[in-house]
Amino acid sequence: MTPDVTIVVPLYNEEHNVLPLHEQLTSALAAMRTSCEVLLIDDGSTDATFSRLTEVQARDPRVRVIQFTRNFGQTAAFAAGFAHARGPWIVTLDGDLQNDPADIPRLLEIARDHDVVCGWRKDRQDDLVTRHLPSVAANWLLGFATGIHLHDYGCSLKVFRAEVVKPLRLTPGMHRYLPALASQLGGRVTEVVVNHRARRFGQSKYGLSRTFRVARDLLRLRRLMREAVDPKTPMPRLYEVRQVLEQ
Repeated sequence: MTPDVTIVVPLYNEEHNVLPLHEQLTSALAAMRTSCEVLLIDDGSTDATFSRLTEVQARDPRVRVIQFTRNFGQTAAFAAGFAHARGPWIVTLDGDLQNDPADIPRLLEIARDHDVVCGWRKDRQDDLVTRHLPSVAANWLLGFATGIHLHDYGCSLKVFRAEVVKPLRLTPGMHRYLPALASQLGGRVTEVVVNHRARRFGQSKYGLSRTFRVARDLLRLRRLMREAVDPKTPMPRLYEVRQVLEQ
């Protein structure tokens, strides 16, 4: 049976977050009257993340696990999730438990009238200097360059109509610009305040360098946006799958 919603979660060295993430997703899905599948992407973890994912998949038929051969990055993980998604709606969120799965039903309800619904971490629970202030600068620059003005491009908690992300030709690092890229195939984009929580386990994979990468990408962003939706653009090979676990 084709699910109504596909939830895509990239994970890289998040062994302590896998089981509580699954518990919270299970609670969130129980509050919804739609059928769901969950795609958990192991992006080349070197800790026990894959073992924990195997445990979850063995007891929940809604879960599929995609294991990469090595670490390819978040764009690759999202691209794999989009490619394997079977639902007409795709929800993305991080696997570090800073995004709150309890927000998913509300975002899906809003998505009925939109093509892209973006989470806005208005009350951010991470470092002011290395995470929050650089994010403010990056979001302003991206709004200026793309015409899609959002407070929080970097929030991974989003809902997409599948038809606006499945055709995208993504290149490494382009997950940061997904709302702008997807808006070219479906222009109804909105932003909603969501809960944001402090990281409890593991280490953040981001810092000041992300702002510098955004600044560098601005020089070529318009071209990348055009290429991302051009059927003549070759579909890049972003990742290599070791195995897929499913029931």
